[in-house]
Order: sequence, then structure tokens, then C-alpha cells
Amino acid sequence: MVVMRVAIRTTAWIGLASMLTACAGSTDSTSTISGQCPQPRFTGKAPENIYNLVNPVTADQANIAAGRRLYEKDANPSCPVCHGIKGDGQGPLSKQFDPPPRNFACAMTVKGIPDGQLFWIVRNGSPGTSMPDFRTLRDEQIWQLVLHLRQMAR
Repeated sequence: MVVMRVAIRTTAWIGLASMLTACAGSTDSTSTISGQCPQPRFTGKAPENIYNLVNPVTADQANIAAGRRLYEKDANPSCPVCHGIKGDGQGPLSKQFDPPPRNFACAMTVKGIPDGQLFWIVRNGSPGTSMPDFRTLRDEQIWQLVLHLRQMAR
């Protein structure tokens, strides 16, 4: 019974993802949802005063490098464990999550997410997913991570 529910849920998820991909005009035929581009996700919207924020941290090499270091090593847990070193959602633990980790390497997915929304998700996690909160990071560090996420999506 559980296997049947998982199969039906997975089939419905893949069907929805395929429809969204087709509507977006993507020719990517990736078979795994976490590697799919664009990747469907329905994370709750941040409060308006956060959602509309523009990253206040300058997108210079030092801040981008700091964001990369946080992503790859200093954040706890480290982001690549789930999202992969390339940000493609293919980290070593990615297969155990439903929904799968966000594919930050997909510009079509990340481009549509405002800076404030990314900040909110990193700060508070994403209910209904395995994305933890990173409340131990300072605001500046989260904004540096947002800069790095934008770099991966190019």
C-alpha cells in the first residue's frame, strides 16, 4: 500500500513537472526531478517586507567567494550534501528527500525567485521539505549565499 502511494505520488509529481517544463518551453529531458530544469517547487511566500528585498550586499568577488565558501564548507549542514557541489540538486543525500533538493544550477528556476524569497528560505528553511533553517548565519552571510546561488544559475 505504501509503495503504491509513493508510486502514485511520484507519477503525479513527474507529470506536473513535465507539464511545467513543457509550458516553460524547456527541451531538457532530465529523468530525475532534482536535476530537472525548471524544477517545480511551491515553497510558501515570504512576508511582503522580506519578499521584496533586494540583496544589499555588493556582488563583488570577495562577497561571491564568501558565499561560495559558506555554501561549500562553512554552513552547517554544508549545502552540497543535499544540493550538490554544482548546485544541481544531486548531492549525496538528495535521493532520500521528497521533494528533492532545489536545483540552483537551473537559471530558469532561480531567475524567478526574488532575492528576499531566497533570503527567507535560507534563514527559515522550507516547511514540507528537508531544507533546514540557517538561523545561526548572520544576515550578511545569507546575502552572500544568495549571491553565490545566483552565480551557480548562470
